[in-house]
Amino acid sequence: MSEYIHGGDIYSQPVRLDFSINVNPLGIPEGVKAAAAASIERCGVYPDSRCTSLVEALSRAEGVKEEQIVCGNGAADLIFGLALALKPKKALVAAPSFAEYEKALETVGCRTEHFFLQEEEDFAVRPEMVREALERYDGEGEEKLDLLFLCSPNNPTGQAVKREEMEEIARWCRQRKIWLAVDQCFEGFLEKPKDHSITPSLGQFPNLMVLKAFTKSYAMAGLRLGYALCGSGELAERLRQVRQPWSVSAVAQAAGLAALEEKDYLQQARELVASERPWLSARLEELGMKVYPSQVNYLLFRAPGKKKLKESLLRKGILIRSCANFPGLGPDVYRVCIRRREENEQLLAALQEIKEG
Repeated sequence: MSEYIHGGDIYSQPVRLDFSINVNPLGIPEGVKAAAAASIERCGVYPDSRCTSLVEALSRAEGVKEEQIVCGNGAADLIFGLALALKPKKALVAAPSFAEYEKALETVGCRTEHFFLQEEEDFAVRPEMVREALERYDGEGEEKLDLLFLCSPNNPTGQAVKREEMEEIARWCRQRKIWLAVDQCFEGFLEKPKDHSITPSLGQFPNLMVLKAFTKSYAMAGLRLGYALCGSGELAERLRQVRQPWSVSAVAQAAGLAALEEKDYLQQARELVASERPWLSARLEELGMKVYPSQVNYLLFRAPGKKKLKESLLRKGILIRSCANFPGLGPDVYRVCIRRREENEQLLAALQEIKEG
């Protein structure tokens, strides 16, 4: 099995500023911290294995029936669960994109095909590109395509697919009897999330599963909490059947409930990201970087000729994400999250020092 590398490794080396993970720059809300701390009293008993209260709250928040919601120990847990529930033989994944899709598919012996996003198109996912890939890879018998994974907004590129375009892709998959898994974990950072969310159309597509997570939106990476919105109760039940019992802790469930009460938090984060993203992008370009357009809280950029930029920054206590292991990208491509202005300035100052030698 291939080795997969992620951001967030602050344990094997000293890091004072972590730009490698794409979490909310506002940090975990105080109300969520308080709820998590208070829930410690319930850690002497098993957590609710079906996350009843959290599912009820998510049902109200998302406008989806309770039986169509499955909670997990982060979105990655549900990605692996979906692979186990469906046991696809052949799947299609965009490249570059989140590595855990392919890793999960490998665990069930699934063959993965890629369709490559084009740098000259800023790595955008275009519907016609997806249709061409479906036609190319969906064959007969053993060549039948079982599953398509799409990430929107895509990680690491930051580009999102509009709702009507995703609906078109979902229709093509439905016609071909292909499962469609849409990872929308970064949807909360879009300036207009409703323009890109396929959740309102979930009932039209029994072949559809939408993945979301508290990890990124509420800066809860250490608590591990995600959920799947399934196009049918049958798909949700298949996912539940392969889940490990008690996979979502009492602390994570309490934190999730509190996070859903933070009505203004995500909007504040969107405003911060919308302000900082163009500013940071422009400053990076002034330093000689090729920055690709992003709609969310991270930037993908090429640092021409700098294959060791991550290591150079790490010596200054700053961690960024090397994208060298993403299919379709090169050794001089990196990703940084959007943080607060004073933190972004520290990153830029370190890059300036490296440039000056």
